[in-house]
Amino acid sequence: MNKILSAAISTSLLFSAAGMAAVMSDSVMVGGAAMYPSKNIVENALNSKDHTTLVAAVKAAGLVDTLQGTGPFTVFAPTNAAFAKLPAGTVENLVKPENKAVLTNILTYHVVAGKYDMKQLEKKIKAGGGHAELKTVSGQPLWIMSNGPHNIQLKDAQGNIANISTYDVNQKNGVIDVIDTVLMPK
Repeated sequence: MNKILSAAISTSLLFSAAGMAAVMSDSVMVGGAAMYPSKNIVENALNSKDHTTLVAAVKAAGLVDTLQGTGPFTVFAPTNAAFAKLPAGTVENLVKPENKAVLTNILTYHVVAGKYDMKQLEKKIKAGGGHAELKTVSGQPLWIMSNGPHNIQLKDAQGNIANISTYDVNQKNGVIDVIDTVLMPK
């Protein structure tokens, strides 16, 4: 009886561990939480402790439904630390209802229609001779460039440079790349 019980427990643990490994292999950890490819951009971002400012801004701009849509979208997602680099009071001012249009313009400047993983971004950079232009959902251009092997930077309309710290966080409706600077349109 003990051998049968022991075998059953061992088998159960083995299948549980294998199942957990399969689930975890498809997810990426961002902000202390697993980002699941079966969830959409908003569902995953809500769980990231590093993106609470971005989530609050998306809600204030009324973009939740859009980013939960079918997409696909590539989102360059600034961390809380990226927002903290802005001048004091900027975020608090942007989330006010009277500044919704400005906030929406800034946030949609972080979104590109289509799903561009790192390999696709690298191909665009190579084809462009070291840099490439992406058209954002806001309608304004954003530039990508290589900064060494496996390192892509973004340049915004004001000349600010953002580094991608986490690539290819796949979502049901696109992909997220985590960045260290808030991108600013014209």
